Amino acid sequence: MQPRLPFLTAGDLWPDAIIRHGFFTRQGGVSGGLYSSLNCGAGSADAPENVRENRARVCAALGVEALAGVYQEHGRRVHVIRTREAAELRLPADGLATALPAIGLSILSADCAPVLFADPQARIIGAAHAGWKGALAGVCEAVLEAMLDLGAKRDAIRGAIGPCISQACYEVSADFEAHFLEQDPLSASCFQPAPAPDKRLFALGPYVAARLKRVGLAEVRDLAQCTYRDETRFFSFRRATHRGETDYGREISVISLRVS
Repeated sequence: MQPRLPFLTAGDLWPDAIIRHGFFTRQGGVSGGLYSSLNCGAGSADAPENVRENRARVCAALGVEALAGVYQEHGRRVHVIRTREAAELRLPADGLATALPAIGLSILSADCAPVLFADPQARIIGAAHAGWKGALAGVCEAVLEAMLDLGAKRDAIRGAIGPCISQACYEVSADFEAHFLEQDPLSASCFQPAPAPDKRLFALGPYVAARLKRVGLAEVRDLAQCTYRDETRFFSFRRATHRGETDYGREISVISLRVS
C-alpha cells in the first residue's frame, strides 16, 4: 500500500466538492539521492521510471485521471486545454487553463512560485509557473485572460501562491532591481537592501500577490513557505547551486475540477 502523500493546500479558498488542489512537497516518493523522494521533474537526470511513479502517486492522491503540463520556459504563454487529447501535449508555455474535469493542471517548481487559480462557479481553473521573468512578463495575467475567455468571471477567481523562495534568501543585484523598476515601477516595495554591498533582496511571492491584486482578483492567498530554507520539505534550485550540486528535483503543484 502506498504511503499517503503530504501536500499543502490553500485551506477553504475553494469548495472541496468542486476543486481539488495540492502543493506537494518532496516527501512520499520513490526517488533517491539528490531527488529524494517525490521528484516529479522529467527534465531532471532522475530515473524516468521513478518520475513516472511519483507522478502516478500524485494523480492517485488527488483523484485525477492525468496530469497536464508544459515545457516551462519562463515566459507568459498559456496552453488552453479544450480536449482530452490536448491535455497530453507538452507545449512550451508557463500557464495552463481548462474547463475539463478530472484533468490535473500541474506546475513544476524549485524556488519559482507555483500559482493556482479557480472560478468554482464557472468551473474553470488555471495554473502558472511564475519565476521572476514570467511574473514580470505577466504570466499570471495571461492565465487569467485565458480563464476569462473560457467563461470565468474576474471577481469570482481566487488565486493561491504556493511554496517559493523567500525574500530573505533571494539575493539579487542592484542592476536586477533597476531592470525591474524600469519595467514595473510599482514593484519597489518588493525590494530591500541586502547585507552585501550593491545587493538587494527580492520578494517573489509578495510580488506575484501584488500583481494579482492590481487586476482585481476576488482573493489572493500566499502560503509563504520558503523552498530554500526548508530542505526537509522542498527542492531548491538556488540551494543546490550554492552547494555545487549537479542537479535538483522539482516539486509539483496541481489543481483539478471534480467530476460533477
